[in-house]
Amino acid sequence: MKRYRRCDGIVRRDMLKVGVAGTLGLTLPDFLRLTRAADRSGKARSVIFIELAGGPSHIDTFDPKPKAPAEIRGKFKPISTRVPGIQISEHLPRLAEQMDKFAILRGVSHTLAAHQLGREYVVTGNRPLPSIEYPGIGSVVVKERPGPANLPGFVALPNTSQRPGFLGVRYAPFSTGATPRPGVPFNVRGISLAGGLTVKEVERRMNLRNALDQAFRTYEEQDQLLDGLDSFSQRAHAIITSPAARKAFDISQESPAFARPFGETPFGLNCLLACRLIESGVRVVTISSNGWDTHQDNFTRLKERLLPGFDSGLAALLAGLDAKGLLESTAVFVTGEFGRTPKINNRSAEGGRDHYPRCMFMLLAGGGIRGGQVVGESDDKATQPKHDGFSPDDVAATFYHNLGIDHTGEYHTETGRPIMIVRNGNVIESLFRG
Repeated sequence: MKRYRRCDGIVRRDMLKVGVAGTLGLTLPDFLRLTRAADRSGKARSVIFIELAGGPSHIDTFDPKPKAPAEIRGKFKPISTRVPGIQISEHLPRLAEQMDKFAILRGVSHTLAAHQLGREYVVTGNRPLPSIEYPGIGSVVVKERPGPANLPGFVALPNTSQRPGFLGVRYAPFSTGATPRPGVPFNVRGISLAGGLTVKEVERRMNLRNALDQAFRTYEEQDQLLDGLDSFSQRAHAIITSPAARKAFDISQESPAFARPFGETPFGLNCLLACRLIESGVRVVTISSNGWDTHQDNFTRLKERLLPGFDSGLAALLAGLDAKGLLESTAVFVTGEFGRTPKINNRSAEGGRDHYPRCMFMLLAGGGIRGGQVVGESDDKATQPKHDGFSPDDVAATFYHNLGIDHTGEYHTETGRPIMIVRNGNVIESLFRG
């Protein structure tokens, strides 16, 4: 039956169900409680979203083509993983050992070869439009899954391309603007109270601000931006004065044995911090890893700079979440904005690879995702999906499903325009445990 969503948010099909439920002795409140429980049946409750900014090569990482011509297969060899039959790049040995904990999506495809447009597509699950700014996945999750008041709901390490879009600034990420360093206390702006500012002084200024707010409240009641900023400042105040928040950001409290596998690269230390933040109750953490735009010196940059830290950091993150009992409740998503051209260019002595959205990989783990599998397939030269392939819309719909969030649900903009969370996506059912 086709779904018709009413202006009050209730789907017509569900209204028909209420009539049936009434014959079973269920009241409308009973029905709505049951519906809410059903809609939130996903196993995952928290999110770690890892963005490989620039677009990593799929062939040189998780979709190797050893039988392709040399100008396509490149310099790297595939290695076997913990799961028989699955091979990935030789420069990802630690992830090969953790293959049972994550799933590889191959043959993800779209048509947006510009960095910004491709990035907006994969972080929202909606193809960009000039008329609307869609919210990033993190903002949707913290709207649907509010976290503790004394912790930021959405933390970006050190920043993110995700925006709250039409949802408003109250769902914007808290960007640290910095990366932890080994042996150095991590000062997060607003939490570390730099410059000698004390919590008592913050309290005094907050009380003064509240007094001024009362004088101008009537002018602000209808302003979404000011309302969002007010909510944001209240949350910031709660975070500043919260010992729990300062403790959550202190990676020095992790044991050396737990921290050691993450290594000392910026990416690895951000993964360590992400694991700690999720354990502390933060709902969404994004990690941005830059440098994947390898038009030149593709193989040297991957081998010496990019893949070692990524391999150790992500492998330690998956193992760490599992060791802390958090992998079942944390949905992990790893993606770039597109893949790289199968054919190696001649822009440098060793060649590089250019933007290529027609074929890319994504990684998913946690919650109900069944690790140790490859879903989807590219053709023999990794130029396009071998069969139907998947779109970023499909992957976003799948990710929301893992969190028990209905991707077909609707929000309304400030002008009342109804906007579906994901317009065109379908859940990839084969990713989930049977």
